Amino acid sequence: MMDIKNLTTFIHVAELNSFTKTAEALGYSQSTVSFQIRQLEAELNTQLFERINHTISLTENGREVLRYAHQIRKMTRELEESMSQDRVIRGHVRLAMADSICSSLLGEDFYGFHRQYPEISLKIITAGTEEMLRLLNHNEVDLILTLDNHIYNTEYVILGEEKAGMHFVAGAETRWSRMGHIAIPELVKEPFILTEKGMSYRRILEEKLAARSLEIQPILEIGSPSLICSLIKQGVGVSYLPDYVTAGDIQAGSMVYLEAEDLGIEVWKQLIYHRDKWVSHQMESVIGYCMEREFRAFSCETKAAALYSTGSQPRSQTPPR
Repeated sequence: MMDIKNLTTFIHVAELNSFTKTAEALGYSQSTVSFQIRQLEAELNTQLFERINHTISLTENGREVLRYAHQIRKMTRELEESMSQDRVIRGHVRLAMADSICSSLLGEDFYGFHRQYPEISLKIITAGTEEMLRLLNHNEVDLILTLDNHIYNTEYVILGEEKAGMHFVAGAETRWSRMGHIAIPELVKEPFILTEKGMSYRRILEEKLAARSLEIQPILEIGSPSLICSLIKQGVGVSYLPDYVTAGDIQAGSMVYLEAEDLGIEVWKQLIYHRDKWVSHQMESVIGYCMEREFRAFSCETKAAALYSTGSQPRSQTPPR
């Protein structure tokens, strides 16, 4: 009879790509991890990993076994929870995201999420898209929330995606707001305040400008979009920001969109996890929160679709006492 512990060890090795890291994570010796994998391979009569130059990777059969292992592990945990009197969802979730999304995600609604799920610990890691994907591929984060070019890869499950509008902006009482249409070659000469170099939409903007042999030399680079907005409203300079960041100030009349040529820039917000990742109950809860906060088209139907993509069904959460 197959040992569930062996399957659990196999999942960890597959996600961490390391026998050593798996041993550390599970509190085993490395020889125990190696023995459990050999035992599982013998039971299934197949090789699960290729071992080349001290590196390991899943074989095709290993990938198929991993999908079954995730299902078995999930069903086992659901059975354990259904038999338990303690139905409170608890655990840690690691979410990597673009710095400019933090304010919208962790607004006043996060307190409500914490009250509903007081036993969930959420760790936010801000990073560029390339680093986020590296973290995801090495199982150093559970989810990523990107703001960049559209990502599609069969290795990933895309839970939600939405195109983000982008505009050049300035303070409503500044000279830029009264200039009418501004040609891009003239606009790039103005004092710009931008996010850090190489970060998501700034990188895309610079790539488009470089194709025209144009470049922006910002007077300030800073990671906080809310602080950029504050400086723009004071008349310090102009910027290029996502509409969801500037919408409140535009509506309030303290900031305006500049009339400039459309550069054909497409920026997408996407919530992604690795297809080999086992989706825990606490991860499902964070997924639901991110979907409700970050995707306007989110509804009961899209929530059901998102949960279906994780292989889960909605369930109630015991209110905190």
